[in-house]
Parts: sequence; structure tokens; C-alpha cells
Amino acid sequence: MALFERTLADGDALPAAVAASVADDLRAAIAQRSQASLVVSGGRSPVPFFAALRRADVDWSRVWITLADERWVPPSAADSNERLLREHLLIDGAAAARFIGLKSAFDTPETGLAATRAALAAIPRPFDVVVLGMGEDGHTASLFPGAAGLAQALDVANADVVAAITPLTAPHPRITLTLAALLDARRIVLPLSGAAKLAVYRAAVAADGDPLLRPIAAVLQQRRVPVEVWIVDPAVV
Repeated sequence: MALFERTLADGDALPAAVAASVADDLRAAIAQRSQASLVVSGGRSPVPFFAALRRADVDWSRVWITLADERWVPPSAADSNERLLREHLLIDGAAAARFIGLKSAFDTPETGLAATRAALAAIPRPFDVVVLGMGEDGHTASLFPGAAGLAQALDVANADVVAAITPLTAPHPRITLTLAALLDARRIVLPLSGAAKLAVYRAAVAADGDPLLRPIAAVLQQRRVPVEVWIVDPAVV
């Protein structure tokens, strides 16, 4: 299993530590290939990480950025991950990055799949780094337990990069990168904090963890791409 854990005692130090690690990846990619590609997740938890990353010493004009998933709402909507990025990441030095959003003008994620697929084709792959989040139900990106189409989206033999998902337990239809797309990466980073998420993570990483019950297990149990999990544990000295 290509899984590595890094543990911090101070949760306040987590965003800056992860940002420094990701910035190292981006600088190395630019040095080696003249450009870099980054996938990030939305939600409120990554905001401090975005604040640290956007100030990193990176040639942002050579960086492509996209999202792991998006709610099918206008980019101006409060629930839009694209809006979150534009307000918290794509400013300061990082305003020079080339951003590709997942939401298109189509009415539904299903009808918008082809447009999003075409837009993502511009981004250099494999992605240099994919930064994921995880919910207490074990979802990552918009790969939610129980959602119709989850099994296909988790099938690594499915070459499609995006899938339409309507969660049973969260608002809004979504568009999400598939597992195959997330694993088309040089490195995956997963920051975690809180006892509840740590317990879910431990269950998902177990040999019998079922990706259909906790989709993050599909990322944690695979052996193709290194996954670096950042854990906050106040007991660490």
C-alpha cells in the first residue's frame, strides 16, 4: 500500500505544513516539466490551507488548478466550490494560475459531462498533486456512499474523468472526478483532523474496508499512487 502518515500535535500548524508540502511538489514539477497541475477540494475546511498556499513562492503562471468536485450551482452561488477558490486561493500570487472549473452552462451534471470533460483535457496529466478531503461518512470528492453511479465512478477500469453524482445525504447534484482520474496523479494528499474523521480513516484503511460504504477506502487501499495522510494527534510530543 502506497500510504504514508505524517502526524502533527498542533492542528493550527496543519494548513501551513500541508501548503508547504504541496508548494514543494509544484516547484519540483515546474523545474522538471515547466508546468504543474493541482487538484484541490472544496468545503470550508481547506480555507486556511488555501490562505497559506496562495502566498507560497511558486511561479503560479505555470500552474493549472482544478477541483476534485463541484456542486451543480452557478459559480456565483454561496455553495459553489469555484467561488470558494476564487475568494480564498486564486488571489495574491496565485491569481496568475490557470483555473479550469467543473461547472458549465448546462442544466444538469449529466448534460454537462461532455463540456467538463473537454475543459479538463487542457490540464497536464498526470496531476502533480491531488489534495482531497474526507467527510465523516467516508466520502471524498463527491463520491458519496449510497449514491447512484458510485460503483461505476469507483471503477478504475472506467476511463472517464468525470461522473454525475446526486448524494443521498448532501444538497445539490454534483459533478466529480472519478477514481480513475484522481489516481492519475503523482501524489495524493489527505489532511485529517478530529477524532471522528480519524476513526473513519482507520476503518477505511483496514483490509476489509468497503469502498462502497466508505469511498475514501478506494483511495487509501490502492497501490498505484502514493497517498500522504496528515493527521492531527495532540498526544504527539
